[in-house]
Amino acid sequence: MVLWKIPPVLLCMSVLLRSVEMEVQLEPMNATVLLGSDIQFYARVQGSWDIMTWQARGFQVLTIRKNGEVTSENGFSAVFCQDTETSCVQFTIYNISRADAGPVSCIVQGSYAPQTAYLSVQESGTLRILGGNQTVNQVQQVRFQCVAAGWYPAPSISWSENGQAVDSSLFNTSSSISGGVYNSTSILSFSASSSTTIKCLASISTLQEPLSDAVFLTVVPPDWTVLVAVVVSFGSCALLVLLIVGIVFYNKRRKSKQLNYTDEMSFGSRKVRTQSHISSITSPENRRGRDNPSFQVHTAESGDVSTNQHSSSNDAQVKDLVKQAQSMKHRHVTIV
Repeated sequence: MVLWKIPPVLLCMSVLLRSVEMEVQLEPMNATVLLGSDIQFYARVQGSWDIMTWQARGFQVLTIRKNGEVTSENGFSAVFCQDTETSCVQFTIYNISRADAGPVSCIVQGSYAPQTAYLSVQESGTLRILGGNQTVNQVQQVRFQCVAAGWYPAPSISWSENGQAVDSSLFNTSSSISGGVYNSTSILSFSASSSTTIKCLASISTLQEPLSDAVFLTVVPPDWTVLVAVVVSFGSCALLVLLIVGIVFYNKRRKSKQLNYTDEMSFGSRKVRTQSHISSITSPENRRGRDNPSFQVHTAESGDVSTNQHSSSNDAQVKDLVKQAQSMKHRHVTIV
């Protein structure tokens, strides 16, 4: 009897070919879907097989045989990719919930290694701009608040004005998690210049179009009534102040004039008395003197001399008084 010895190289090649022939390919290996949607996984088997099982949510949910017989839980199904092709199986999960997130495994009985994919579930919540439409004056600072509630993961929030993206420096967004979902708030502030449509947009990777909410901003010209009222108020206050200052100045000036008038009247009275006194002294009657009825003419020489001396003395006194009055008159005129 002759024994044939198989070389080790041939044995290794045989094992390698067998492993290649008995391989399972699972697609996609990572999937992210939106809550409530459906997802399909595809298992392609290279080699012969009889039974294939699928696991989700941590336990077995479906079994399919090569003859097409399927046993499954509600919400799951499996079919051949083509009716005549049993090497490809399509596994479907319907109406996905957050509980479906996690590993999804395909196991083929025999010498096949299990294949596991990972499923992520996103949730689209609500979006609303608080306050609705607004009407403001031109150049007035305006503020909009957008609230996104019940999202997973936290959404990316942006703003647009008349279809044009708003610069991120004009708004800020904050998020918090509660009950396994995220709530986000975004506040937009800017100076109103013209009427426009303001839109808030929230997006996650599984949304084909961002969720949005829009309001209309109406910008009206400044309220000139208020401006005029303010100007009139300031003008009235200024006018009142000027009037009070004018009255005070007028009263001071009037008192000053009264004091000057009183001084002038007093000075005039003194001047009139002085002039009257001078006139009384310098009048011809006073200069001439008065007749003395008791005067007797004496023929004696001594009497004549006495009379002449008395007359000379009176004339000298009159001249002194006249000079004194004239000097007084000159001083008064100089003061005036």
